[in-house]
Amino acid sequence: MLNTYINNSITTKIQGRLSTWLAKHKIAHRPLGFDYQGVEILQIRSENWLSTAVALYVYGFNYLRSQCAYDVAPGGLLASVYHFTKIQNNADQPEEICIKIFVSRQKPKIPSVFWIWKSVDFQERESYDMFGISYENHPRLKRILMPDTWIGWPLRKDYIVPNFYELQDAY
Repeated sequence: MLNTYINNSITTKIQGRLSTWLAKHKIAHRPLGFDYQGVEILQIRSENWLSTAVALYVYGFNYLRSQCAYDVAPGGLLASVYHFTKIQNNADQPEEICIKIFVSRQKPKIPSVFWIWKSVDFQERESYDMFGISYENHPRLKRILMPDTWIGWPLRKDYIVPNFYELQDAY
């Protein structure tokens, strides 16, 4: 079955159940296939993320398992990854989904989904602290692991570790 990335005419050959549902409701996304456990992976654009997140919640994804981020390549894109689970009392196996949002490192902004899934609070803060991805409308977006005076984003692949004693405050 072929699916077209709505508003972008990118074609892919793999479409899962959620991708079919999103396409039926004309919600912009791009299917990226499945992981080794059969979990469907979708790419969402940053500007479409908030409306898509609401649609996922309406669809039944009531549990945010995790949120993380990674640096795709030195000088390249940054990715924010969300893992959701649809938990139902009468279901034998919970349905899972993985969402990836890629942003440029020059202006890495993604809308926060804190107001939908409160459990994302510390996870988005960690992604901000380590990679510099700004989660818009997050109520407490500030450093969580590094001191407030820390310069830069330590887990970016192009991060240059400064001379600790000259630039960073150890206390």
